[in-house]
Amino acid sequence: MSLFQTVQTPALTYEQPLGLFINNEFIKGVEGKTFETINPHNEKPIVAVHEGAEEDVNIAVKAARSALNGEWKQVTPSERGRLLTRLADFLERDIETLAAIEALDNGKGVTMAKGDVTSSAGCLRYYGGWADKIYGQTIDTDTNSLTYTRHEPVGVCGQIIPWNFPLLMFAWKIGPALATGNTIVMKTAEQTPLSGLYVAKLIKEAGFPPGVVNVISGFGRTAGAAIAAHMDIDKVAFTGSTLVGRQIMKSAADSNLKKVTLELGGKSPNIVLPDANLEEAIEWVNLGIFFNHGQCCCAGSRILVHEAVYEKFLELFKKRAEQNKVGDPFNTETFQGPQVSQIQYDRIMSYIKDGKGAGAKVVTGGDRHGSEGYYIQPTIFADVTEDMTIVKEEIFGPVCTVQKVRSEEEAIQVANDTNYGLAAAVHTTNINSAIRVSNAIKAGTVWVNNYNTLHYQMPFGGFKESGIGRELGSYALENYTEVKTVRVHLSRS
Repeated sequence: MSLFQTVQTPALTYEQPLGLFINNEFIKGVEGKTFETINPHNEKPIVAVHEGAEEDVNIAVKAARSALNGEWKQVTPSERGRLLTRLADFLERDIETLAAIEALDNGKGVTMAKGDVTSSAGCLRYYGGWADKIYGQTIDTDTNSLTYTRHEPVGVCGQIIPWNFPLLMFAWKIGPALATGNTIVMKTAEQTPLSGLYVAKLIKEAGFPPGVVNVISGFGRTAGAAIAAHMDIDKVAFTGSTLVGRQIMKSAADSNLKKVTLELGGKSPNIVLPDANLEEAIEWVNLGIFFNHGQCCCAGSRILVHEAVYEKFLELFKKRAEQNKVGDPFNTETFQGPQVSQIQYDRIMSYIKDGKGAGAKVVTGGDRHGSEGYYIQPTIFADVTEDMTIVKEEIFGPVCTVQKVRSEEEAIQVANDTNYGLAAAVHTTNINSAIRVSNAIKAGTVWVNNYNTLHYQMPFGGFKESGIGRELGSYALENYTEVKTVRVHLSRS
């Protein structure tokens, strides 16, 4: 099987790498296996890519270790920054191609996919600026000593990314890791391997030394498990479900006690207080749940509305949700494309069926959209109770629940009644209420009068079962360095 294939999309034709990217070359997997990636719009195969397994991970780790101790070690921090900036330039240069790949492989609307490319380039450029600003401290302990700290790379980092934001998660992971001088073995999601392989080609073009970034297409149960348990990987970073995050943490502990950062699931509350500007709040609530087809870990899937505006809110929200354009990802006006896979489609539909069976009221949606592809109607449930599965569990699709609350205090109590703590929002025109609620909610991010406005300068991560550590901002750099203390005794002679 070839290592490249010409792929025709509705927008353009491009050359798609298919091999594993190890030591700056695309190669076949040791076992010779391939797997197909499916277009969620029409349920047809796009291409087959080479599958990486445990031995391929071993080869990639050896390449990453060799680069870490060799050429990459000699690259200056400022040059690391230039390489990241150059890669960002190439993403922007190839924005049309990368957006088409995301629309084809993931199903997200091409207009939103272009936003992902722009944000990914911005993230890489941001960390390129940090590369020569990783400082230690001098500590004045006494007159006979010189004491200082160094921030050194952790080493070889295993990174496992999800399918909902393939390109963006790639950038979130490699940016801080490369800025601080680490090397990487990246496993992309088996549902969406194509954009990562294309970016691997750009990594080589940008001039990164061989072995610094290695990209494996493969399955979690094989390649992902091999990364989590590898004795020569110093850190693993994972974004995905809480269930898999637990398994990775256990594997890390059972192997070499490698460092772990986890960005996991959520069941985020979106609170609408009685003094909120309802028209503006509706726009943000709509974006909060239906953005990226509801396939967003921080999706505002639990909407808590004060009883004084509950009925009016439902009326306006129903009208707004039904205006969302659902359909072909290559239509520039599409807001919601298909779910990523048959498995994901079936899972979401099972939650909808469960909600109906439990007695929740379907305000709008609740069924398949169209007859082809993994499309689901934007779905709003009302008249729900706290014990319902659709209220308690992460659905990861275009499905939300609307609950009535009687006070700010009750909204906070209900918001915190979850094992998750990734994100939340409050809509109010009262600054005191905004600050009180934001401070009281147990979540890593709280938006006030907006939702899903993520930015690479802002730290992102979860409380409770939503994860460990932070992505983005200067905080992410802490996950990729070891702090070394050096104490020198000063001789009097």
